[in-house]
Amino acid sequence: MTVSDVVELEGHIIDSGLMERAFTVVMDLGGEFDIEEFEVGTTKTKESYCRMRVIADDEESLNPILHELHQSGATLAAPTDATLTPAPADNVVPDGFYSTTNHPTDVRIDGEWVGVDDIEMDCAIVVDRGGDAVTAETKVLNGIEADDLVVTGDAGIRVKPPERPRDASGPFGFMQGGVSAERPSASLIRDIAEAIAETKAQGGNVLCVAGPAVIHAGGGPALARLVREGYVDAVSAGNGFAVHDMERSMYGTSLGMDVETMEHPRKGHKHHIYTISEVIRAGGIEAAVEDGLITEGVMYECVANDRDFVLAGSIRDDGPLPDTITDAVEAQNAIREQARDADLVLMLSSLLHSVAVGNCLPSTTRTVCVDINPATVTQLLDRGSAQAVGMVTDVGTFVPMLAEELLE
Repeated sequence: MTVSDVVELEGHIIDSGLMERAFTVVMDLGGEFDIEEFEVGTTKTKESYCRMRVIADDEESLNPILHELHQSGATLAAPTDATLTPAPADNVVPDGFYSTTNHPTDVRIDGEWVGVDDIEMDCAIVVDRGGDAVTAETKVLNGIEADDLVVTGDAGIRVKPPERPRDASGPFGFMQGGVSAERPSASLIRDIAEAIAETKAQGGNVLCVAGPAVIHAGGGPALARLVREGYVDAVSAGNGFAVHDMERSMYGTSLGMDVETMEHPRKGHKHHIYTISEVIRAGGIEAAVEDGLITEGVMYECVANDRDFVLAGSIRDDGPLPDTITDAVEAQNAIREQARDADLVLMLSSLLHSVAVGNCLPSTTRTVCVDINPATVTQLLDRGSAQAVGMVTDVGTFVPMLAEELLE
């Protein structure tokens, strides 16, 4: 005796590979499928539809198949309401809680589909029945409060992975960017500049995740210009980036190397720790700018132009600077707020911070990943964005060229 259930696939399911993935999931997990209805969209704008019965030996075998199909965007043909279970204590989720993807998601409450706010991967969904309307949002596990109504199981959840429409074009066409080590850099940078300008023209927000290599490779002045002119609204970085940037302002060096001559002045290796000491003495980055200690650079422009910045600390940090958030959970929450506001993210030579930000982004956010190491770019693109482009190149070349496209 076998058991079965019916799922539906709808949209550009052929072009985006959803249909192929669905078939593969069923077969790989030991099930079978029967196509009960199939309609192919015959124009660029018309969507396709597939109604598929999934068959397995028993419920224990069927449930994992339905779960994987659901994560890919399939929905049950006869959906039921989501199961809500109160959290037993602060920071504790109920058994079997639903762990989110980074795709847009709805939950079914009282027969109505409700969009989940602040979608982010690896979170719980909490439903609020208070107020005038039912709402749903994601919460990280350490944000769960006792008696929160947490969605458990897979019932009543609708995941909507971004699709690849048949007229996709440009560097951000559905996963078309890939990792580029050979495509003409100038034309791709021009496309990225146009995407940034378009984002700003539409009132969007651009977040830059920057590593110390941006400063060390000579891209700091160009990034500072982008901050000053409003093409970068926020900066997410670590202690090292800010130290390098302000060291350049104070001493003209980065990690002790003169960024203009590439020479190492006497005692230059101590400049970074001197910089940290002076900023601490001033009382922080904003105070150092106001006192005239820091007169140029990315951090200067952030303060002077009221651009948001988050410096997340690590166990490797010297100092650290007073502005560096050393509490890991507090830093995560600060990064999360920046990520939720971002419409386009530049990830520049910073693997660890870029992964942290990428974990907080919905799959619909445009992402640009630039690093000299192709493995870094590949790992960042694999965070799950459906609209991403990667470049394997020197960030010290990329940022000035990008600034030139936007500002000249």
